[in-house]
Amino acid sequence: MEVEFVRNRFIKHFDGQTGNVYFSPGRINLIGEHTDYNGGFVFPGAVSQGVMAEVRPNGTNKVMAYSIDLKDRVEFDVDDPQGPKATWARFIYGMVKEFQLLGVDVKGFNIAFAGDVPLGAGMSSSAAMESCFGCALNDLFADNKISKWDIVLAGQATEHKYIGCNCGIMDQFASVFGEEGKLMRLDCNSREFEYFPFAPKGYKLVLLNSCVKHELAGSPYNDRRNSCERVVKAVQEKHPERSVKTLRDCTWQDLEEVKDIVSAEDMQRATFVLGEKDRVLGVCDALMAGDYEKVGELMYATHHGLSKDYEVSCEELDYLNDIAKECGVTGSRIMGGGFGGCTINLVKDSLYNDFVETAKQKFAAKYGHEPKVYDVVIGRGSHKVC
Repeated sequence: MEVEFVRNRFIKHFDGQTGNVYFSPGRINLIGEHTDYNGGFVFPGAVSQGVMAEVRPNGTNKVMAYSIDLKDRVEFDVDDPQGPKATWARFIYGMVKEFQLLGVDVKGFNIAFAGDVPLGAGMSSSAAMESCFGCALNDLFADNKISKWDIVLAGQATEHKYIGCNCGIMDQFASVFGEEGKLMRLDCNSREFEYFPFAPKGYKLVLLNSCVKHELAGSPYNDRRNSCERVVKAVQEKHPERSVKTLRDCTWQDLEEVKDIVSAEDMQRATFVLGEKDRVLGVCDALMAGDYEKVGELMYATHHGLSKDYEVSCEELDYLNDIAKECGVTGSRIMGGGFGGCTINLVKDSLYNDFVETAKQKFAAKYGHEPKVYDVVIGRGSHKVC
């Protein structure tokens, strides 16, 4: 995204003066799905697409915000107890309120922002917004004394309290802590993390967006979470002498011991989660060894588990995964919560063009529209641009 694109609109919609420009990225997750709420590991990285905002204090207590993409303008007072109604503006309002809770004396400001994170692709445009606004507030009103982790947690709290989404911390973490050319293994239990270089020579990462989202009856996310918690409870009852809080604390032997106590479906869900924990660690070892074939093998194993054990795939995503196998793609899997969205694919440079064209043609022939293609470049986390 170009600075001038945002700056021209900032000048046009406010008083003609310029401010500071900030950028925060969206994210991908190479492996580690449905592990965050089970206390496990995730393996995200920041991407080159994101949200850019120009911000300037205006000497009042009013926030004057303009969404370039939506062509919508909202104003609110920094001390307004209710906040604006427009969802996009509540992301700004939420970050203002969370910074106030951190002791920051936030004053009024003008802000114009835009994003190029593909919507519906599972790349976390909302976390990019929160992180971008947090980066700006930290620089303009807190002398950059608010820690990166506090910005992450302020973004999560904004989702919980002002948007109504009970998210984990992976998305905000990746947007704030991302580094160019590096993925991160985050322990969702302890919040410890480690950077892993990701510059696979001879390979590309590409997302194929199915452009479908299946709305299912009931609460499939909560159903799976409850399954995991029932297995944990069964293990707790078997082993009262141990501290077993999540599936992260369970072993394969624990699952064997409770398989006749819990339902077959609950056992399937737990089997996937424990397997995914092992696969994330396996990917770390493979990346350190430069073994991208092993990385790809584990990606396919994750897709199989998400499809057959966790049952969060759909016909369209399974079809894209099958096409990847047929084209000799090194690794492919669902990225995100499932029931639609993207596959993430690790593909050799020599196979890239054939794979993309084949996927477009076959998918369109079967479903009436082509998947959208997004090349992935692992980029830098939240920062001040100028």
